Amino acid sequence: MSPQPDLPDPAHHDVDSMLSRKFGREVANYFSGSPLNRVSFLRANHDFVSKALAHPSTSFLLFNDLAPLAKDPSKLAYATHKEVEPLIGENPFKKTEEEMIKEYNSDITLPLVLFLGLDERKQEGFEHGIYKGVPYFAIDVTPKGTVEKEATGVIEAMKAKGLSFVEGRMHMTLNAPEAAIYAQARALIDWNARNPFCGGCGQPTLSINAGTKRVCPPTDFASLPNAQAGVSPAENPKVRAACATRKGISNLSFPRTDPTVIMAVVSHDAKRVLLGRSKRFPPLWYSTLAGFCEPAESVEEAVRREVWEESGVLLGRVVIHSTQPWPYPANLMIGAIGQALPDGEKIHLEHDPELEDAKWVDMDEVREALRVGTSGLGDGPGPEYTEGGLRLPPKTAIAHQLLTAVTDGFLGESPKI
Repeated sequence: MSPQPDLPDPAHHDVDSMLSRKFGREVANYFSGSPLNRVSFLRANHDFVSKALAHPSTSFLLFNDLAPLAKDPSKLAYATHKEVEPLIGENPFKKTEEEMIKEYNSDITLPLVLFLGLDERKQEGFEHGIYKGVPYFAIDVTPKGTVEKEATGVIEAMKAKGLSFVEGRMHMTLNAPEAAIYAQARALIDWNARNPFCGGCGQPTLSINAGTKRVCPPTDFASLPNAQAGVSPAENPKVRAACATRKGISNLSFPRTDPTVIMAVVSHDAKRVLLGRSKRFPPLWYSTLAGFCEPAESVEEAVRREVWEESGVLLGRVVIHSTQPWPYPANLMIGAIGQALPDGEKIHLEHDPELEDAKWVDMDEVREALRVGTSGLGDGPGPEYTEGGLRLPPKTAIAHQLLTAVTDGFLGESPKI
């Protein structure tokens, strides 16, 4: 069984308040709780971003085909500006966004450099007016296009230091603060990689705003004589086809987040929990039900619809418990607790054959499984697990937190006073 990392601390978890007394203390799920202040309003400030990038304290998190650079499965590794300079140059933000758009050349591969934020816990770092801290950036070093050679050189240099790019579909063993940094960086790199072309006209797009927006430029120097990085050719650029994204206020493409509901469902008498399993789950491994929100649908409606479609169970009251960023590729898991109607507890799987099985489980059995039978999909249960017992997701999954909430009486730990 792989070790399960600690979860992030909730914000202000020791502060007594009317809300904490009524609803219990806030729950922070894995991939949330980032130590970075994103200062998102400064991403377009080229003086700020340029100076932050070149500061001696700055940390660069590298990704090769979405695999992060790490010392081991629990701790990320970071590069220095000098180590990534052969790929990104001295200052990839030296030009304003207006200049980058005006000089756009789709034949040239610009390395993706993302500004993630400032770690304000470290006041000895970078300063810009009232903003202080260690700057964090992420860089996509996947070898491609006109920078394939430079990217490969950076990768080999990192490997020569004994570091590695950790492969895997999910990275659920990182320590909690770095898991949040990783999630932000991975989601943005993946979004940029999936949107090289404009959704309005199909033409290549340009990354701006320190990696958090993409724009469809009106002109392109591609394939013109003398056109090269940083040098405008004598010829005028080619005028590109008209695009709706250049009109009005909808002139940019922004990163997407897909809302997904995940819910712990309790019986009407609150003595049992509804669990389901898909065909890909290991034997005896169950979880809570989940599904995507649809357009023009509230979270509460999505919870009721998904539970009915997958299990046939009808729900009454639904309450929101907590949320979890899920960067695979860009989901926000909205955790909810729902209660079945007194005449709506019958299970049948005929509507949507997504589940292999669904069943009601007594609270005591769920409590015991949370104690000894949790693990990731590819891991074995804990040492106290008894063969044939129920297995559940690890504490890094929001499903675990939802099940813990319902077995603890919904409110969980009382606030400290």
